[in-house]
Amino acid sequence: MFDFGELFNVDYWRQLFSVDFFSLKFFINILDVLVVWYIIYKLIKLVQGTKAIQLFKGVAVFIVIRILAEMLGLHTLSWLMNQVITYGVIAAIVIFQPEIRRGLEHLGRSSFFRASKQERKKDEKMVLALDKAVQYMSKRKIGALIAIERNTGLEEYVETGIPLDADITGELLINIFIPNTPLHDGAVIIQNEKIAVSSAYLPLSESMLIPKEFGTRHRAAVGISEVSDAVTLVVSEETGDVSITLNNELLAGLTQEEYLAILRRELVPEEKTKEKNRKNILQSFIDGVTSKGGRK
Repeated sequence: MFDFGELFNVDYWRQLFSVDFFSLKFFINILDVLVVWYIIYKLIKLVQGTKAIQLFKGVAVFIVIRILAEMLGLHTLSWLMNQVITYGVIAAIVIFQPEIRRGLEHLGRSSFFRASKQERKKDEKMVLALDKAVQYMSKRKIGALIAIERNTGLEEYVETGIPLDADITGELLINIFIPNTPLHDGAVIIQNEKIAVSSAYLPLSESMLIPKEFGTRHRAAVGISEVSDAVTLVVSEETGDVSITLNNELLAGLTQEEYLAILRRELVPEEKTKEKNRKNILQSFIDGVTSKGGRK
């Protein structure tokens, strides 16, 4: 069994590079080190902005003490730190369970397992319905939270809501979020080109990077983006500002042009977008020719 404490042993690194330059073994050792440090880098990026980053700092202190103890010849302290680091891996699996789960889900959403864009069922009609609802609610400062399922299933959150299975229209979305109505509290989840449920509960993010002025809706939107690849729209009831979360990122204070560009990029298949752009260019050309003919 590999001893993780060896990674922080000075002699281990000396032996690792005690080979002739430009030999196959030397390049294999270099590759080994690069892979290890890449994994460490990805782990740090994964827990960045979560409470786990504080625990990582504590682990870093143990590692520094272990290296210093080895260099100074403090054998008892070195042995103790070695045991802490070695068996701390098991503890880390328990402590970092949410982060490990999130990492595995991100891995599962990589290009190796992702469905092609042609298989997506979201289209321009849905984007226009969302835009109509968002514009109405934003101007009147009506709070809204809409999560759109993509490749990662949202079934466990769908089960917490009130079933609707309705066609996506701007009017229905507006009606759902009107204050003091039975369905307005919670999130709407769109699934398979349908409004699957309303009043659903989404997981709240514990990220320390979310500004304090953002409330529960924004934390829920970031939370669902941490565990899935859903695109989530948020309308603030305090300011009327429109935000989008996706891939663990909060894009706040978006204009109509900005959020429409994001929605089309993420939800509309590339082929449909290109076709629409071609039609728009052709229509602009026809309008230009027509206007010139009229002036003559």
